[in-house]
This record gives sequence, structure tokens and C-alpha cells, in this order.
Amino acid sequence: MSDPCLQASGLRKSYAMGRRTLEVLRGVDLTVGHGEFVALRGASGAGKSTLLHLLGGLDRPDAGEVRFEGELLTRLSAAAITTFRNRHVGFVFQAYHLLPELDALENVILPARMDRRPLEPTVKRARELLRRVGLSERTDHLPAELSGGEQQRVCIARSLINEPGLLLADEPTGNLDSRTGEEILDLLLNLRAEHGTTLVIATHDARVAARAGRVVAMADGLVTTTEF
Repeated sequence: MSDPCLQASGLRKSYAMGRRTLEVLRGVDLTVGHGEFVALRGASGAGKSTLLHLLGGLDRPDAGEVRFEGELLTRLSAAAITTFRNRHVGFVFQAYHLLPELDALENVILPARMDRRPLEPTVKRARELLRRVGLSERTDHLPAELSGGEQQRVCIARSLINEPGLLLADEPTGNLDSRTGEEILDLLLNLRAEHGTTLVIATHDARVAARAGRVVAMADGLVTTTEF
């Protein structure tokens, strides 16, 4: 694959569980091309979420390296990796992670404000993104006043506010009914097609995997198979 967006090699990650060490990733290699849609599949505990966190710079591996457009992320300082995440990566979390005291619009603009982007164009873009996700009439609603599907749409709009080149989604349809899940997937794929965004989704949903350009299966902290 020429000029990849993401390259991960030899990724290992363990977590301490009391006196026990849980080895989550045991040497993962993965390359993702620009504009590609890759679905990560595997049972709970296979390492999908941990891999997403390492690819997006939310966590650091114990061993191995991650490169984004050739830049070695695993050697960046804490401040530099924070800036990288905010400017280049959009995250769609299964648990949403919306701030409860902020309304939908305020949650969407938060990453742009953290990057000190001008307020007026940021608000304009946020309103347009909320329109695109079908929430024009819900911009001033708090997360507690929104359904699960609506909160996921806010999360998607927030992930796109800084126009990232890479979008990482962890079970984006996992908490949604089948109809809403299909709508969320359609939305992600439409936005990807429009902007050429690279998309990596961790999922148990066979419908999501069926629409991916490539399915990467994981088990016991390793990549086991890849299907195009």
C-alpha cells in the first residue's frame, strides 16, 4: 500500500489488574490507506478498543510504534500528542462522552475552542454539522434531553468539527436500535465519501462489517485474518 494514512507495527499493551497483568495486545500490525474504511471485528476483550485508542493517540503502547502520515506518534510529547489528536483525529465513542452541562451546540464546538479556533466560523460549522445529522431543532438541548441516537449524532458532529483526516469509531451502533444504527452508519459513510476521511470502526455489527472495504478480525490481542 503506497502512502498509507496509518501504520501500526508490533503494538503491545498490558494493564495491571490488581496483582495480575492483563495482556490486551500482543504484537499487532496494521496498515490503513488514505480514505479507506476498515472494520475491526472480534469478541469482547479481543483488543479492538485498545487498538483504536493507540491508533488515535489516546493511549501509548508498551512496545511497538504508530505512524500517522509518516509521523511517529509514539515519540511525541504529551502536549504534542494532545494537539495531534485535536487537529487530525475524530473519535466517536460508544458511551458518547458528552459533557452533561453543555448543550448540543456547545458540545460540538468544544474541540475547536480547545484548538483556539475563531468562534463565529466555528459556531457556523457546528450548526451546519448538526443540521447534517438531523439535529437543527435540538441545538440547545442538554444530553439528558436527547435520545441515545441523538446523542450519538452529536458525538459524530463533534468528531468532525475540526475536519479530521482520520475518524475512529468504537461500536458506534452498539447502543442503538437497528433503524437508528443504519442511519448512523449511512451518515458516517456519506461524510467519509464527501471528505475522503479515513474511517476505522470497531464493531460487533455484521451490517457495519458488510459495508467496509476491509474487515480485520482480532482474537486474543492479535490480528487473525483480513478480508477485502
